[in-house]
Amino acid sequence: MISLQEGRGSGAKRAAERVLCLRLVVAGTQPRVWRRLLVKETMWLCRLHDSIQVAFDWFDYQTHVFAMDDLRFGNPQKRDDLVVEDDRDVTLGDLNLAHRDRMTYDYQFGEGWRVDIRVEKTAAAGKGVRYPACIGGERAGPPEDCGGIEAFHDMLACLKDPASELGKEWSGWLGPDYDPSACDLDKVNQALRKLGK
Repeated sequence: MISLQEGRGSGAKRAAERVLCLRLVVAGTQPRVWRRLLVKETMWLCRLHDSIQVAFDWFDYQTHVFAMDDLRFGNPQKRDDLVVEDDRDVTLGDLNLAHRDRMTYDYQFGEGWRVDIRVEKTAAAGKGVRYPACIGGERAGPPEDCGGIEAFHDMLACLKDPASELGKEWSGWLGPDYDPSACDLDKVNQALRKLGK
């Protein structure tokens, strides 16, 4: 029998893919170090980890974990009462992040970097737009091995006096291109494009 729908598909429209606008703030930084990322809801959580690393110019040398309510995702492990599920097995949509509003991302446990992640809004994916994309931010990310939030603030104070012994030491360690007040969105987006979906 020939269907009246033949050649026209099922007639059911696929829902538009959603994009989340995420605000990422490195907790405890003064002045604030933050980024605004647009990501697809279908993004794997491990890919969000990669995007955060790129956004703050970190190098993924250390362990990480996402925390939301009593859920933990990251480098999988089970010990005592701590269970960290594999972040390669879950998408942002699986977590219903759009309706949960926020989560945290802990990186480099010894130094205690924490990124607070908040969903600012959701929207339909734009045609021809590449995701993830960084659309805003302020200040350079804390250098990966600078010693944590307190040492980061000490470093910033020392850099204000570049002629001092500590100012010279930090400047030598950071290199001539480090500018704590700069957030290069073009550089971030160029690196994000290399991540792919």
